[in-house]
Amino acid sequence: MSYLRARERGIITGELPPGPLNRITDVEGIKVGHCTVADGGLQTGVTVLMPPDNPFTEKLPAASHVVNGFGKTLGLVQIDELGTLETPVALCGTLNVGKIHDALAAYMLRRCRAEGVEVTSINPVVGECNDGFLSDIAARPCGEKELLAAIGDAKADFPLGAVGAGRGMCCHSLKGGIGSASRLVELDGKRYTVGVLTLTNHGRLHDLRLPDGIRPEADFIRKNGGAAPDKGSCIMLLATDAPLSDRQLKRVIRRMPVGLVRLGSFIGHGSGEICIGFSTANRVSIADQRDILPVEMINERKIDRFFRAAAEAAEESVLDSMLCAEPVTGFRGRHKDSLSEIFPD
Repeated sequence: MSYLRARERGIITGELPPGPLNRITDVEGIKVGHCTVADGGLQTGVTVLMPPDNPFTEKLPAASHVVNGFGKTLGLVQIDELGTLETPVALCGTLNVGKIHDALAAYMLRRCRAEGVEVTSINPVVGECNDGFLSDIAARPCGEKELLAAIGDAKADFPLGAVGAGRGMCCHSLKGGIGSASRLVELDGKRYTVGVLTLTNHGRLHDLRLPDGIRPEADFIRKNGGAAPDKGSCIMLLATDAPLSDRQLKRVIRRMPVGLVRLGSFIGHGSGEICIGFSTANRVSIADQRDILPVEMINERKIDRFFRAAAEAAEESVLDSMLCAEPVTGFRGRHKDSLSEIFPD
């Protein structure tokens, strides 16, 4: 069964226009793939964001920002130190992070070796949320096989909702998962794209505030444990083709949590909110041996447009992660309903 996205339901967040797919893959060259594990008590998976080309040989300006650090993400220290991304970004359940990190390192080593590139160090980036309510998290079912399946599945028009790493996630006490949205920004007569992908596992149903004043009925809130604590995490990925420096990217990605707050999250103690962003412009080639590298950068006085794009796309991405997610019954018979159930057909 397919579910309508927010925009298809007439729920519009913000004022900037979306790209043609309204996904992070509206940024040229980016693809996203999933491997979904849906087998009784195992409701989990892996999602991979694939940058253009080989990101180890064509490093991308990048930044990260930790809003609340209750998380086990790997790779952020080097991103913040060097300001570059050099691998795909993988998302998974909490206790699979080490296995996916190892598998991603092995994948990149094989890829670079096949291209004749010598690698003595690699910085795989892996983000996580805890899917232990719907999935037997201690079983740790995701590893190299699942990572490679997600990479093999990577495409521009990828599914949203209870798929890949989002399969077992819960958001605002309902079914969460993978969401994505994009916004277009024009500077000097040229159009740039800002895309966001979220892995949503945060928030309380009692706090949920939908655009246009839509509110779940009180009985629906009570039935779905609307007063449960705000915990579980949200990973927010941002990509753009605009020439933002790593410092500017850090400023932009810090606005993605605005989208969470607009929907009612206060970013609780037990919820790890992590932001990662990169640009496909100003790539740094390892083959370039010049001492001084030419770099373009947007005028800081125009950065508000990207702040708005990040906030709007994040809000819509979270909404779509819930609206596109089917109801799921998993570990020990636990169940999560879909936000789509409060809307008429």
